[in-house]
Amino acid sequence: MPSYTVTVATGSQWFAGTDDYIYLSLIGSAGCSEKHLLDKAFYNDFERGAVDSYDVTVDEELGEIYLVKIEKRKYWLHDDWYLKYITLKTPHGDYIEFPCYRWITGEGEIVLRDGRAKLARDDQIHILKQHRRKELEARQKQYRWMEWNPGFPLSIDAKCHKDLPRDIQFDSEKGVDFVLNYSKAMENLFINRFMHMFQSSWHDFADFEKIFVKISNTISERVKNHWQEDLMFGYQFLNGCNPVLIKRCTALPPKLPVTTEMVECSLERQLSLEQEVQEGNIFIVDYELLDGIDANKTDPCTHQFLAAPICLLYKNLANKIVPIAIQLNQTPGESNPIFLPTDSKYDWLLAKIWVRSSDFHVHQTITHLLRTHLVSEVFGIAMYRQLPAVHPLFKLLVAHVRFTIAINTKAREQLICEYGLFDKANATGGGGHVQMVQRAVQDLTYSSLCFPEAIKARGMDSTEDIPFYFYRDDGLLVWEAIQSFTMEVVSIYYETDQVVEEDQELQDFVKDVYVYGMRGKKASGFPKSIKSREKLSEYLTVVIFTASAQHAAVNFGQYDWCSWIPNAPPTMRAPPPTAKGVVTIEQIVDTLPDRGRSCWHLGAVWALSQFQENELFLGMYPEEHFIEKPVKEAMIRFRKNLEAIVSVIAERNKNKKLPYYYLSPDRIPNSVAI
Repeated sequence: MPSYTVTVATGSQWFAGTDDYIYLSLIGSAGCSEKHLLDKAFYNDFERGAVDSYDVTVDEELGEIYLVKIEKRKYWLHDDWYLKYITLKTPHGDYIEFPCYRWITGEGEIVLRDGRAKLARDDQIHILKQHRRKELEARQKQYRWMEWNPGFPLSIDAKCHKDLPRDIQFDSEKGVDFVLNYSKAMENLFINRFMHMFQSSWHDFADFEKIFVKISNTISERVKNHWQEDLMFGYQFLNGCNPVLIKRCTALPPKLPVTTEMVECSLERQLSLEQEVQEGNIFIVDYELLDGIDANKTDPCTHQFLAAPICLLYKNLANKIVPIAIQLNQTPGESNPIFLPTDSKYDWLLAKIWVRSSDFHVHQTITHLLRTHLVSEVFGIAMYRQLPAVHPLFKLLVAHVRFTIAINTKAREQLICEYGLFDKANATGGGGHVQMVQRAVQDLTYSSLCFPEAIKARGMDSTEDIPFYFYRDDGLLVWEAIQSFTMEVVSIYYETDQVVEEDQELQDFVKDVYVYGMRGKKASGFPKSIKSREKLSEYLTVVIFTASAQHAAVNFGQYDWCSWIPNAPPTMRAPPPTAKGVVTIEQIVDTLPDRGRSCWHLGAVWALSQFQENELFLGMYPEEHFIEKPVKEAMIRFRKNLEAIVSVIAERNKNKKLPYYYLSPDRIPNSVAI
């Protein structure tokens, strides 16, 4: 009688093993086997991290094995089981791999295909077509779209983390409990004694050092020492944690009536302001999005305020970016003066603090939350709904949506919900952050997620004109490496553009993103379908880059740039000044966040800047969903390209007082998971 050797690998994460009964059936071209109990006498099967082998003898020849069916039945108490893969050695000595990388819960069962990636057109056998269809039908019932707030990209239909499908939950929910993590962060930073001191002001700037953790040679300490300088202020627009807003100014906006006379002390080329604009030396950052947003009113004891500033910047003869004019609200007028570097020290400093505070709000809610977290969730839900596990694009993308839906669900549960942690310290809490996302969705376009296009659209693409824009330089290197990799994978499975166009599962995936994620908005520029290999490669690059590099660039620098509270105030406790010459140091300190809010802010940026335990970085694919040699070789080339980028960045950063490393591939997690 034919005999098969079955090798079963259990996951190594916490609670991956099981004591339940595990049964296996083989389904082949010539018939199906009986159900076999996988059990060895006097042996604890399926322990965490174990690889167990079993001999399975069948009554008759099964032919080519199409499917392996695994059933789990209760032994004593139900315990979930994480199955990594099954390897089958046939009676003829052939080895067949069946990747799984999924949880089997309750009295569950799972039917696995072998690991070869297949498009729908490659499946001609009825049982395989049926398996493909049933898998998607089941997933579409599990992964449902939901509108969390009007106008938002749709998200997963789950009220809390435990409502999610088991496969996309965190291994340990405690590890991503925001309340726990923020409290732990404040404890680790030795600032928990201040955390309940709301309404209690600091005495002066030096007083903020009581909650500032000094770690030698870090960016945060340099920020603390130089935050008041115009050079440091300007540098952050290029390489801080929100390096996506600065644009080359092609014409001075009428709402900012600045003249050459006002700024001539800052201009170094003996040109008028208009001539400097024509020469491409003037840049602008406009926080119009914040105009009219409701400030946080959740604490009746503390008034909180927002502004919508416009900041004009200048590229000096040393090619450094410095501020030359700041207007704190959108409508010009007597009570909305234009602040200048030639004004009194504290007038100019407070104007810059208002810009930094506004930048913090746009960074957290738009650059970070909307444009990485929520967008990546859309890609993840659409992938699970429309691409079966055997599809090459599922195999490619699954690592890049790992834990994204879970972290967003946890955020909606604890962080950005009504009365959530976001309300504690942020002036845009209490609903302002929701209004901001609703506005910003209008500018969420496909081209703005294509990194090279986004840089070019802001007029920031010239390395000669703007030589110290490391976010751009490193981002382009990583984008090109990802695009080269996706093109290789696409070329392996799609011989022609026609094959792309005829892949209905791919088209359904793209359509789901457009219809539900982008709410069917034509203006978003998101494609409804993809008709060429080149466009498919670009689309996959957008998905992977957004989830990995873009998120890393705007997330992991938060403690570096925002831990010195005056450099990134999460709230302001007095309105913007309406006249010059009246600002004092005492007024500035009373405007900045109180002790309690400062501590919650510090705990937040510390917790958000930490990598996950056992983090998987770009190019790491420990789950072997692909088994084919050409794809594995493409992955090796991808890793080599990324390693070369790591070396280039490390060489550039040598001896730099302000190194830029957020886009070094060895510091870019594969997915949005924090």
